[in-house]
Amino acid sequence: MAYNPDIHHRRSIRLRDFDYSGGGAYFVTLCVHGRECLFGEVADGEMRLSDAGRMVTTVWDSLPHRYPGLGIDVCVVMPNHLHGIVIINDPVRAIHELPGCESVNPVRAIHELPLRSRRTMTLPKVVGFLKMNTAKQINQMRDTPGTPVWQRNYYERVIRSEREWNAIRQYIADNPAKWADDENHPARQ
Repeated sequence: MAYNPDIHHRRSIRLRDFDYSGGGAYFVTLCVHGRECLFGEVADGEMRLSDAGRMVTTVWDSLPHRYPGLGIDVCVVMPNHLHGIVIINDPVRAIHELPGCESVNPVRAIHELPLRSRRTMTLPKVVGFLKMNTAKQINQMRDTPGTPVWQRNYYERVIRSEREWNAIRQYIADNPAKWADDENHPARQ
């Protein structure tokens, strides 16, 4: 079905007017397109990574080198998704848009914010880099150029307290042991 702006409305899951380049910690979840199990399997409550899963871990681990002022905390790559904590220590002003390329077209990918405001949204840039680079490498591994690897969006939560941070860390650590009950498990879809 062709895109029709009258019936196809993508609503942003981001907090309106929240500065995603500001300091803080963010819990992110990225799911594989179609929830396909590309990254390995869970055996005896432990994640056994495939080559694609190991590569995703490598790209995750490289994020602080790509974005100075960015830190990463715990992460688990599951068969068809990734959970991790991204820490923005200093506002990172990395942009990949050409200067002066603002459009007069009112239709934008992020409807709430104009282009200049989006340039400082570090979290989406980091997630976009991770998704783009891992998808490219996975498609090279599988000889499937241009095939979607990740779902279009991702889940994020601003971590607001140390107690919440510790609970999320525990959730991430326990995720492989609870795989059979996970909403992303293929048997539960």
